[in-house]
Amino acid sequence: MKVYEPKNIRNVALLGHSGSGKTTLAETMIFESGSSRKRGSIQGKNTLSDYHGIEKDKEKSIYGSLLHLDWRGTKMNLMDTPGSNDFWGQVSESLHVADTAMFVVNSDAGIEVGTDAFWSAAESRNLPSILVVNKLDSEKSDFQKAVDMAKEHFGRGVVVVQYPYSEGDDFHAIIDVLKMTMYEFPEDGGRPDKLPIPESQKAQAELLHNELVEAVAENDETLLDLYFENGELDEYQMRDGLQMSLRNRDIFPLFCACASRNMGTGRILGFLGNVAPSPLESEMKLKNGDSYGISIDSDPSAFVFRSSSEMHVGDLTYLKVTGGSISPGMDLVNQRTGNSVRVGSLYVNQGHDRTEVPEVHAGDLTVAVKLKELHTSDTIAPKDSGIEFSEIEYPDTTIRNAIKLKIEGDEDKLGNALNQIQKEDPSLVVEHSQELQQTILHGLGEEHLNVILHQLKENYNLDVEFVKPKIPYRETITKKVDAHYKHKKQSGGAGQFAEVYLSIEPWYEGIPDRTDIKVRDVQEIELEWGGKLVFQNCIVGGVIDNRFMPAILKGIMDKMENGPMSGCRARDIRVSVYDGSMHSVDSNEAAFKTAALMAFKDGFMKAKPQLLEPLYEIEVTLPADYMGDVMSDLSSRRGQIQGMDAEGSIQKVKAVVPLQELDQYTTRLKSMTQGSATYSRKFHSYGQVPHDIQKQVIEETLAAEAH
Repeated sequence: MKVYEPKNIRNVALLGHSGSGKTTLAETMIFESGSSRKRGSIQGKNTLSDYHGIEKDKEKSIYGSLLHLDWRGTKMNLMDTPGSNDFWGQVSESLHVADTAMFVVNSDAGIEVGTDAFWSAAESRNLPSILVVNKLDSEKSDFQKAVDMAKEHFGRGVVVVQYPYSEGDDFHAIIDVLKMTMYEFPEDGGRPDKLPIPESQKAQAELLHNELVEAVAENDETLLDLYFENGELDEYQMRDGLQMSLRNRDIFPLFCACASRNMGTGRILGFLGNVAPSPLESEMKLKNGDSYGISIDSDPSAFVFRSSSEMHVGDLTYLKVTGGSISPGMDLVNQRTGNSVRVGSLYVNQGHDRTEVPEVHAGDLTVAVKLKELHTSDTIAPKDSGIEFSEIEYPDTTIRNAIKLKIEGDEDKLGNALNQIQKEDPSLVVEHSQELQQTILHGLGEEHLNVILHQLKENYNLDVEFVKPKIPYRETITKKVDAHYKHKKQSGGAGQFAEVYLSIEPWYEGIPDRTDIKVRDVQEIELEWGGKLVFQNCIVGGVIDNRFMPAILKGIMDKMENGPMSGCRARDIRVSVYDGSMHSVDSNEAAFKTAALMAFKDGFMKAKPQLLEPLYEIEVTLPADYMGDVMSDLSSRRGQIQGMDAEGSIQKVKAVVPLQELDQYTTRLKSMTQGSATYSRKFHSYGQVPHDIQKQVIEETLAAEAH
């Protein structure tokens, strides 16, 4: 297998909404380049990238795939990514190591919500981006609508390089306004004939050609002067200008294709080879925030952008070589752990198939097998190199489900399986909640979690099911009360005696100091579950020895961790110990812990206890057509609308919604909007639970305790 120099490498991430045709385009590009002798199809379940059984069954991409092709001496690494937000973790990994983002747009629908979201992610990484309007043979194809939407969403930097001579069933030719040529394809696609632009299209082609030349020239003063002087730029001047403008994200060239019929892919490959940046023209961010330029002359280093495992093969580690070159047998150091790593066999991937290579140069992507203790986002480099790259940022989770073994006994096996799955998919968050006594999986959507369930059953032979996750409620109080408890116990030998008087009140930021009692000592305890406990020692005259104060605090804390009302954790309370008594023989720490716990429990229940629920701030991105339905649904979920923004036909709604109302929201949102909407969420605060829900939670708690 040929080893490529960095200048002859292109790392391209294929992005777009589900159904835009990314996998088919990748398949056709590889076939067109001659790197594959046959062209697979989604329907034939034989594409190079969607090779997992579940992908063939669903006929869609679920996992990111690494592919490659050779186009006239240039190696192109293609990263085919899923189009559903449920699998955005795979997109994050590909974007982190890509040097160009190629957005595939369905000519039927134009710019869809998923494309919009992926564009924002590419923009945040400052990735050069191009667009390909695909499926131009569809009877509903509307190229001009797709162009108008692209300009509306992504700005005036979107420039048309090609447009279709005709669309729908009659699609057979593309007019290229950069080359000023018409490409006419045979019925089965493939190599086109290069023809003069028909008279009927010359005016339109000239107009778009001039727009393209002006867009290139206005981003370079030298080219602008040449343009004003000559009224035109030659092919080489255009190429130089395009390279710079693309690299700086000043322009976003837009191409045409019908991937399923192999029409237009060769021209796209030529543009990527001639104009798209090599890894040498890109930078990666170090953990300290500095930029790092990839170079063949620097120390050998590599970044782990994905981990997976396959039966009969073991662990696979996906690497981007970031400096020098690496080869089997080389010893490097995991910069996160400090442990030595010996590089084993290296391969190039063609989906499921791999070919061994003797060496991989800076900028290239490769796969290593059986590298121990390497995780996604790790950096391997010489010991004292000081090189450690920034971690991949994954989107926040949007759904959670509790997982349960149908038959007890495989708890350790389940834990090990979840650890392995999370290593391969860091967008999954596994929470072993002692508070809720559940293992809760947090994912990016219902389909994401269903794939995890499928893996546990098929790959690990575990009989598991999803159950409703509990809500991590909090308890607090709303009025001040005094509480008293005397603990007295005689049972032969030494007895137990302790008496405490507590003043219990709600705590809030800026609460005034107590002036009615003398406060000797104050402890402000930041609770690990949120909120505060302020504990005040107000004992005078030695009625309770100071050495028993930690036991009193421990009793209060124990009851706060297992709240008096519903068993949920309590927060934001100020407790003042102001009186009590003790016995010279029978008083001890255990007695005072019990007395404090019972006094706190009794006082808490008299202080008008209030249940609090977690509230989340959500942002829903959706087409304007579904705005009414989504707003109405949010209101039915006790949501408080915080604001609305419009970006053309795409709307964004911000709201604060209780977690209880969000557990199945992704499914409902997809149903309401035919899969065209997405949403993100993050924790906002705790808020009061309505009385009817509080009553229901308490009744359910009492019923569970009775069993």
